Amino acid sequence: MPNTFDAKSFLKTVPHQPGVYRMMNATGEIIYVGKAKDLSKRLASYFRLQVSSEKTKALVRHIADVEVTVTHTETEALILEHNLIKQHRPKYNVLLRDDKTYPYIYLSGHEHPRLAIHRGAKKKKGEYFGPFPDANAVRKSLHLLQKIFPVRQCEDSVYANRSRPCLMYQIGRCAGPCVSGLISDEEYAEQVNFARMFLQGKDREVIDSLVAKMETASQQLQFEKAAEYRDQIQALRRVQEQQFVSQDSDDDLDVIGFAVENGVACIHVLFLRQGKVLGSRSHFPKMPAETEPGEVVSSFVSQFYLAQAEGRTIPSHILISDDIGDDLGWLSTTLSEIAGRNVQLQSRPRGARARFLKLANTNARTALTSKINHRMTIQHRYQALQQTLGLEPVKRMECFDISHTMGEKTVASCVVFNQDGPLKKEYRRYNIEGITGGDDYAAMAQVLTRRYSKQVEPEKIPDIIVIDGGKGQLNRAWEVLEPLIADWPINPLILGVAKGTSRRPGLETLIKISGEEFSLPSDSPALHLIQHIRDESHDHAIAGHRAARGKARKQSVLTQIDGIGPKRRQALLKYLGGLQELKNASVEEIAKVPGISATLAEKIHSSLQG
Repeated sequence: MPNTFDAKSFLKTVPHQPGVYRMMNATGEIIYVGKAKDLSKRLASYFRLQVSSEKTKALVRHIADVEVTVTHTETEALILEHNLIKQHRPKYNVLLRDDKTYPYIYLSGHEHPRLAIHRGAKKKKGEYFGPFPDANAVRKSLHLLQKIFPVRQCEDSVYANRSRPCLMYQIGRCAGPCVSGLISDEEYAEQVNFARMFLQGKDREVIDSLVAKMETASQQLQFEKAAEYRDQIQALRRVQEQQFVSQDSDDDLDVIGFAVENGVACIHVLFLRQGKVLGSRSHFPKMPAETEPGEVVSSFVSQFYLAQAEGRTIPSHILISDDIGDDLGWLSTTLSEIAGRNVQLQSRPRGARARFLKLANTNARTALTSKINHRMTIQHRYQALQQTLGLEPVKRMECFDISHTMGEKTVASCVVFNQDGPLKKEYRRYNIEGITGGDDYAAMAQVLTRRYSKQVEPEKIPDIIVIDGGKGQLNRAWEVLEPLIADWPINPLILGVAKGTSRRPGLETLIKISGEEFSLPSDSPALHLIQHIRDESHDHAIAGHRAARGKARKQSVLTQIDGIGPKRRQALLKYLGGLQELKNASVEEIAKVPGISATLAEKIHSSLQG
């Protein structure tokens, strides 16, 4: 359909002011959001006779209307653009698909501070170190700190209700500040300060201080204390050998590497805080065809650092791999205003920073190659499956599995694959209730009904539905599915996967609704895809079942005691620090819990001991 948008008349109404513009297609859908220092000049550039960018040509062909919002400042324009892109996800914008919060190490502000992982808004009193690229990096750092500095990491409710030291104290991973007499407040504060300095990147100062204390203890013939300091020094030196330390030891620095190939872009962010490399993360933004590298990097920086609600911190320096033109100064000014301090963006660093940027670019290329190879492997498996089953192109698969232990806490899982592999954000678990324990057929009927009884969006209709089970399970599934999918525009293939007699991978039997059974060679890419989605479904169901079972077992002992409702149960667990501590408590200790009488304490004690 020809473009009927009257660009000439529209441009006469556009002011020479900063602002944001939204381009819509014939159906009113926003297909592009942009910002400009001068709206008139920027929008005029789209409608010139000679436009070199193929992406811009494709965009202009679909424009049916343009809306403009004038802002007071360029910073307001950048923030508004970010919010509109996040809200509408326009087709022709570069989109950052990253909704994860970044974790920090949190040092609480208590009398005896605690080290812990933290996500989200920084509302608690204390100090925050990070951000780290993922929770695993935080856990590794906390585990390392626990070995060197025995600062507590237990929950406050546990700490407040201890009467004797826990296992962490016994193995030398905590100084035991919860129990008086094990460590003085001054000694504990010293260990906390060492941990704080370590997290600030002041390793050498920590070691110098520990060496001085070791020598003093030795001179005073306190050889056990001197040995403790010696062990801490040795542990810290081993850590120093494993960690690369920046020359810019006082800087917070993010390094953004970039690579693009075959229409796929990768941005790799390297996090440095107080001179230490905390880790890195690769991002694969959704990128329209023929997008310039500078636009990808600029869009990434804007969306990544303006996501303040996701708990990110803007560092003082950001290195980028591509020249982003005027956006460099604009982004730097905006980020500085938001951060409340100077934020520098640099695209041509030298010296040590240039080496960091080279490292980030190398990691981006490596991650991109891995992503493309993985995608090619998945696509190869899809093609093999399509040929094996004689289907049209398969775009979406869903697989179901049931997990329970002797009928207890039955959980069903549904996992989803598309042509790029697992779609983990669409994985679902279903708690199965109202059936006879161990009745897998009834459980499968319930999960399929709950999954497909509601109207399914056309793009989310699966081409293949995989049932982890034999012929009986498949037939029961079909009884439920047949009326549910009758109005679908496509007829999905319903496929059962039965394990062989030895239950070894590679010996599975595939079953169709017609009753046809067949096996595939163990090296078949089609079988590997079936195994992959089946295993994902199995693992997802087991994880949900174990969590539900564990929760139920923790609560079941107390819920069976007359007179113990939710409030008293919560008070008992909170006051005494957990179920195990409650089991070990005496009648007198239980009776100290608010709301628990001596008679009820005796009943609780006898029930837990019996």
